[in-house]
Amino acid sequence: MSAQVLVSRPRFDTHAMSGEQHPKRNEVAVNTGMFSSSGVATAGYRTAKYTTEEWFQNNQSKYFQAFADRDNAENIRHQSKKMSSETEATTMRTQSDSTKKLGERLQDIFFWKSELQREIEDLTSETDLLLGQKTRLEKALDATEIPQAIATDNLQCRERRVGSDLVKDSVEVELLNELDLIQSIQELLKRTLDQAINQIRSNREAKQTLELDWSDKYEAYNIDDKCGRYSNQSTDIQYHMNSAKFQDHISHPESWTEFTRQNISNAVREWLTSIDLRGLIDKVIQDTADDLRDQCAAVDRALAKRCEEMNTAKVKMEQHLDSILNQIGAQEKNIAALHQAIRDKEAPMKVAQTRLYDRSFRPNMELCRDHVQLRLVNEVGEITESIESLQRKYEEAKQSLSNMEDTRMMLEKEISNKLHSLFIDREKCMTHRTRYPTVIRLTGY
Repeated sequence: MSAQVLVSRPRFDTHAMSGEQHPKRNEVAVNTGMFSSSGVATAGYRTAKYTTEEWFQNNQSKYFQAFADRDNAENIRHQSKKMSSETEATTMRTQSDSTKKLGERLQDIFFWKSELQREIEDLTSETDLLLGQKTRLEKALDATEIPQAIATDNLQCRERRVGSDLVKDSVEVELLNELDLIQSIQELLKRTLDQAINQIRSNREAKQTLELDWSDKYEAYNIDDKCGRYSNQSTDIQYHMNSAKFQDHISHPESWTEFTRQNISNAVREWLTSIDLRGLIDKVIQDTADDLRDQCAAVDRALAKRCEEMNTAKVKMEQHLDSILNQIGAQEKNIAALHQAIRDKEAPMKVAQTRLYDRSFRPNMELCRDHVQLRLVNEVGEITESIESLQRKYEEAKQSLSNMEDTRMMLEKEISNKLHSLFIDREKCMTHRTRYPTVIRLTGY
């Protein structure tokens, strides 16, 4: 053993046991002096032994180490107890707050569910009323077939007139006006009937949307109600390790409220539109019935002035027909150009989407939402918006073409009717007109 021994721990005085420590410089103990054991071994006693001072220093260090470990253990126990109490209080407070939030959420769901239920009932009642008006429209439309048949027969009978009997009398004018009125009324009733059918479809679609939303909220209410009944003593609770992660396509309270509010707003709008349409149907049916009866009386009183006015109307309709035919040709070219423009957007869309798809395979941190990614996403959005705009314009053009085709068919029919109306037999017309339907039947009852 070396003559110089390093003490492994600092030397402390006796005050260290009471908790009061005094810093002291470490010293190296050296076996020197008259009691030193260094040197030649004597009488078989072991050399290089520790001194008494070193022995006391070693004991003191062991005492201090035991004191420090006890103190550290007491601190840890105290902190652990305090932390346990704090975490228990925090956990109970958090659980209570979550339960309170669930209760508030249940109130919100119940409120919107009740609003949806009320709107569903209102929309159902309104749809039933509109169905009744639709039936009236169908009956009124069927009732116009009799005046149309009478007027058509009158016009066909007057075609046999020859010589001086082929005069431009007011009877022919009123008969044509009556036929035009009947056809206009039929068109109006058909358009109104189409509006009613479309509105009924819109009401049912809005009702279906409300019912789906109501069903979702009903299920969500049951789930949240079940969650609100869970407690620490529940037997059907268990660990779900990934449940705390946010799900994809999750909604937010604002978007959730706005979604239901928008559904209700759409339903209310359809409900108000349906009410207005029912009032319009009442007015249309009553006005058309009055107009038909007034025209019937006018035809019975009228006798002259028909051919000249009929020829003028026929010429005007032919001019309109020529314009419609020209517009139909131009619109067909426009539709073809729009279709080609939409097809031209397919390649840029494929390029942008392929770039986005290939970039989605970048590894690890390279999968970055950089400016290139943002620009590609914007590019896809811009191309999509362009395609949608072109598609809307394409649909508008097709609808315009369809409308012009309908107008063309209507004009051709009117011209044909007016050509036939140039020859009418007056004597047979007056007898035939006694079968004209009453106002009650014309109003759909």
